[in-house]
Amino acid sequence: MVENIEKSSALFEQIEKMVEWLACFGRSERNGVTRLLYTKDWQQAQQGVEGYMKGIGLCTYYDDVGNLYGRLPGTNQNSNVILTGSHIDTVRDGGKYDGAYGIIAGIIALQYLFKQYGSPKKTIEVVSLCEEEGSRFPVTYWGSSNITGGKKLADINDIKDSEGISFVKAMNEAGFGHGHHCPPKRNDLECFIEMHIEQGIVLEKEEKTIGVVSHIVGQRRYTITVEGESNHAGTTPMGLRKDAMYAAAEMIQTLIEKGKNTSPELVVTVGQIIVEPNVSNVIPRKAIFSLDIRHSEEEVLNLFCQETFQELELISLKHQTRISINNWMDETPVKMCENLNKLSETILMKDNISYKKMTSGAGHDSQIFGQSIPTLLLFVPSQNGISHSPLEFTRTEDLEEGIKTLIKVLYELAY
Repeated sequence: MVENIEKSSALFEQIEKMVEWLACFGRSERNGVTRLLYTKDWQQAQQGVEGYMKGIGLCTYYDDVGNLYGRLPGTNQNSNVILTGSHIDTVRDGGKYDGAYGIIAGIIALQYLFKQYGSPKKTIEVVSLCEEEGSRFPVTYWGSSNITGGKKLADINDIKDSEGISFVKAMNEAGFGHGHHCPPKRNDLECFIEMHIEQGIVLEKEEKTIGVVSHIVGQRRYTITVEGESNHAGTTPMGLRKDAMYAAAEMIQTLIEKGKNTSPELVVTVGQIIVEPNVSNVIPRKAIFSLDIRHSEEEVLNLFCQETFQELELISLKHQTRISINNWMDETPVKMCENLNKLSETILMKDNISYKKMTSGAGHDSQIFGQSIPTLLLFVPSQNGISHSPLEFTRTEDLEEGIKTLIKVLYELAY
């Protein structure tokens, strides 16, 4: 067993410094972080993490989509790899803990374990996953899905970002997708462990130090396009209009209201809308809006989508418009590994650390890994539950407790 890890000003300061250091890559005017896949800020962040990994003695390498690994070799060369880490990318003007904390936690944990106990029996790697958020391209979990085989390079041939830059071009210009690095698909992983901020208010409200996640909710994302007809705002009678914006507004209201009345756990969000031609005195010919739906039961998601999309079709017909619904993300609810959860709970109870068994309403890379290999997802509290915002904050004391737990879990699995 790992000896009790005493509170250390050195560990505390290392965590604080690493959080601020990594946040410098892509820092925004509002003191948030914008690190979109394959951009210059993204490249500099991955290179910075690579340099840090090398500096503490880890063997580093990339795969061909840009996932970065730091390897602590085990003495048993035939063992599978224990993988920990999270994603390096962010939403636009996001926080400095989302994703980054899991990478920092993994690096510090491996550094501590090697310094205290030498080489592990089983190889441990920390991964800085190239992408999870879907913030630049309409693709999510690009890093983890390539590792598990759920996605491959052929899946992004026709995808572009909002500026018309193709996924393939962006990837190639960042130095990936050429076959110069190892293939991303892996068959040598024993398990995946992810440390993450909660991005919710439950742990803080209940005064719990660690969240042990039992499962991650299913998540579906859509792009809904409503097409009508542009015309003069002053000369076209209200009854003769084919107003795409008006139709879309009724659809959005229907989606939100039906979501509220379906299930207390169901969440429905329309967070983005684009209107064309977007001129004050012209009736909109096109409205495009995003739709994000999440719930822990697949049956609830299926029924909600089936019933609600029928209503959207009727609304479109009423307004003499056309509607198309593009489902570009469909992640099923995923259960985390019971054995890894029990191991974590045993450690937490032994150390008298308060914890809560909980579900995750946010999607995580653990959702992808959990479909293929045993996966553990642990949370630390988020102040006021705020995330995806420059106001995102977690106390360093809580970050430290999470890292100590990770150290002990990795020790039990690898040493």
